[in-house]
Amino acid sequence: KVLSNVKDRGGWAEMQLGAILEQMLARDQYVVNAKIDPDSNETVEFAVKFPGRNENGEVLVPIDAKFPKEDYERLVAAWEAGDAEKAVSAIEALDRIIEAEAKKIASKYIKPPHSTDFAIMFLPTEGLYAEVMRRPGLASKLQSKHRITVAGPTTLWAILTAFRTGFQTLEIEKRSSDVWQVLGQAKSEFEKYAQVWDKL
Repeated sequence: KVLSNVKDRGGWAEMQLGAILEQMLARDQYVVNAKIDPDSNETVEFAVKFPGRNENGEVLVPIDAKFPKEDYERLVAAWEAGDAEKAVSAIEALDRIIEAEAKKIASKYIKPPHSTDFAIMFLPTEGLYAEVMRRPGLASKLQSKHRITVAGPTTLWAILTAFRTGFQTLEIEKRSSDVWQVLGQAKSEFEKYAQVWDKL
């Protein structure tokens, strides 16, 4: 209720998303105000960097924060008042706004090969996330039709944990190939060393 100003609440959702990313990932693993498509001026609030095949050698996972506060508040007020008719109306309105936002995110930021073929919509409160997930078929519709994964704070934490594990695996694989190169060189040196001993 404190977040009555549209700009303030949007900034709050974005700030919360930024704080989670900052806690979970190294600063060079994500981009703030990322420009996904080089031919467009559109920028997404945040994007996680993964190794890719484009000219920069990376692919971006777009993450956009959304907080349809008025629609959610109308729903909560209807539940509190025990008004089933208003609750149904508020739920339908929330469904429409969430799907409309998913469609916008998909059209603006899902741009393979510069991005992944999916994006993440971050909802900054667990209550709002729970309402969206409670709607029969809404989350799967957003995934199948618009390629949008919906995440609340806890869910995003889990997704980023998986990403971080992936980064660590990639780093281990990269280092293991370096280790194999060193071992190959060491083997070659030992063979030369053995040849010297044979001559001696």
